[in-house]
Amino acid sequence: MNEQDPTHPGVEVAPTSQHGTAVSLDEGHVVGDGGLPQRFTNPGLPDHVARMADLDEGAARRAEKQVATLFGISIVGTLLFIVFYFAISLETTVFVPGIGVTSASNLALGITMAMGLLGIGFGAVHWAKTLMPDEEVVEERHPMRASDESRDRVVEQLRQGGTSSQITRRPMIKYTLGGALGLFAVPLVLQVAGSLGPMPQNSLSQTFWNGGPSGPGQDPTFTPLRLMRDPENTPVLAEDVTLGSVFHIMPEGLLPDAVTGEGGTPHLLEEKAKAAVLLIRLEEDLIQSQKQRDWGYFGIVAYSKICTHVGCPVGLYEQQTHHLLCPCHQSTFDVTQDCKVIFGPAKRALPQLQITVDDEGYLVSAAPFQEAVGPSFWERGSR
Repeated sequence: MNEQDPTHPGVEVAPTSQHGTAVSLDEGHVVGDGGLPQRFTNPGLPDHVARMADLDEGAARRAEKQVATLFGISIVGTLLFIVFYFAISLETTVFVPGIGVTSASNLALGITMAMGLLGIGFGAVHWAKTLMPDEEVVEERHPMRASDESRDRVVEQLRQGGTSSQITRRPMIKYTLGGALGLFAVPLVLQVAGSLGPMPQNSLSQTFWNGGPSGPGQDPTFTPLRLMRDPENTPVLAEDVTLGSVFHIMPEGLLPDAVTGEGGTPHLLEEKAKAAVLLIRLEEDLIQSQKQRDWGYFGIVAYSKICTHVGCPVGLYEQQTHHLLCPCHQSTFDVTQDCKVIFGPAKRALPQLQITVDDEGYLVSAAPFQEAVGPSFWERGSR
């Protein structure tokens, strides 16, 4: 029968128990007995269940072979990683159901690296579950610093760890684990050392204006190239460049045909990033540099669009002040002073492209850039 709640007359509560038995909460308030036990009863540990490897040496040997097999899978995966790294071209693709067309190299390297990792992981887990010590140990709480005797005992236990893990008794595990862990460092080093690509050689100092693509090891022969509007890919007549106008220019042969999409050069983005030029016409009496006059054509001058600070595109032109502004970090270049830096973090003027006209009146390059465009790099230094 329910009891009356002394704090709420007329409200019945379900009976409680000192032993903490469950009470119903759907019949009104529940009043506890006002206390918790001083100390919880130690539930103890369940009875230890011996494993097959603990009872049968044959089972232990089978477990040893299984662990060694998993470590062997890791070794095979790592060796295959090394082989596939060199054997599969980066351009090769394969179709994978559910994923689609993907890089064969990435797929092979991912699978073999997973084999290397999972083989070590699964092998270590299986080793711990079947052969390593499996007895439950309870350690009572004690002050943070143990006695000297306990500390010495810990050191001794660490020394005995190799023996208790049976690694000295199981040479197959010892050797395969050492091989798996030792070899797995190779893919990490291989990717760092082998994926850096070829040395840039002189490609950082050359652009498409030198006569064509400027990849590593290539040294194209200079030929005059027409200045082509980007993205229209049409040549520019000198008479079309009026005062106050600015043209975004690419060299002839770099861009594909604007109508058919044919032609162009491989590695288009890389070449555009170095060859982009701004074409501007100034009143000749505003030009303060004789070299700037000689390299231009009746007030028409061409300068690299790549900022000498960190390589952002110089994208703003103030027609009244004749200033070029890089929007990334506000480096400002005065076109009337051979694109000298007048503000901002850039340290060098924008390189000028020497231009002239051909027999048809179209603007063409008279020489490639005489210095590397863009920001500094190791070989260029502060030049």
